[in-house]
Amino acid sequence: MAVKILADSASDLRKEHYNEFAIEMVPLTVHLDDKDYQDGITIEPLTVYNAMREGKTPKTSQVSPLTFKTIFTSYAEKNQPLVYIAFSSQLSGTYQTATMMLQEVLEAYPNAPIQIVDSKCASLGYGLVVLHAAKLASTGATIQEVVADATYQAEHMVHLFTVDDLEYLYRGGRVSKTAAFVGSLLKIKPLLHVDDGKLIPLEKIRGSKKVFGRMLDMMEERGTNFTNQSVGICHSDDLERAKQLASSISERFGINVDDIEIVMIGAVIGAHVGPGTIGIFFLDKPSN
Repeated sequence: MAVKILADSASDLRKEHYNEFAIEMVPLTVHLDDKDYQDGITIEPLTVYNAMREGKTPKTSQVSPLTFKTIFTSYAEKNQPLVYIAFSSQLSGTYQTATMMLQEVLEAYPNAPIQIVDSKCASLGYGLVVLHAAKLASTGATIQEVVADATYQAEHMVHLFTVDDLEYLYRGGRVSKTAAFVGSLLKIKPLLHVDDGKLIPLEKIRGSKKVFGRMLDMMEERGTNFTNQSVGICHSDDLERAKQLASSISERFGINVDDIEIVMIGAVIGAHVGPGTIGIFFLDKPSN
């Protein structure tokens, strides 16, 4: 039996991705206006961004233990190989919950071919890891090969992104109130990345044009062989700037612009970074 890939909605993949590679998706939850919504199923990202522009503060929560137990049990009963590639354990409790539920299921089905990989990635960086694993699984790869590939891709996935308004990161506890106020006043754009699954500020740059230029410089410094890997861009309701960035990447690194994956950041990630966020994702240079 072919290995099945399970991902959660924080991967920010489009429905076409899930359908093309038969990836199963489990949604995180968005809390808005005293209601709960399933990310990617019962709420659209634009709903969240428009609410945030109106001053609302949507909240998010991880996948429930029962959901994981039900999914894992269904695969264990069929002895169907399953690899769940999880949203970074440093940004959500979803990985820990899944691990606990898998242990329970393995008590009843000790030989169930189910494994979990902590991607330590977010948004499309996480999504690219999932896509690569799903493509490999579709070729008939073993569960061990899929896990090894996903682990390698996750360890080498670079996230570089900037936000339009530091206020949203302040609300989420990522920057101080003073930094958010001063940043907004001086039009400072933070350049951030994800290191070992955690959100880490890299540099503070004044102005959008400069921050994009710096992102491309860092892409050149950290990445390699761009024409033979998947490069992705995510945005939170700013497709125009995402396309401009794709054109700049294409021009500088010789990548066909149509080969650059562009997605809108989903409701869960978007609830923390806010409208106007732009990120790029690529594999770093292999260490010698």
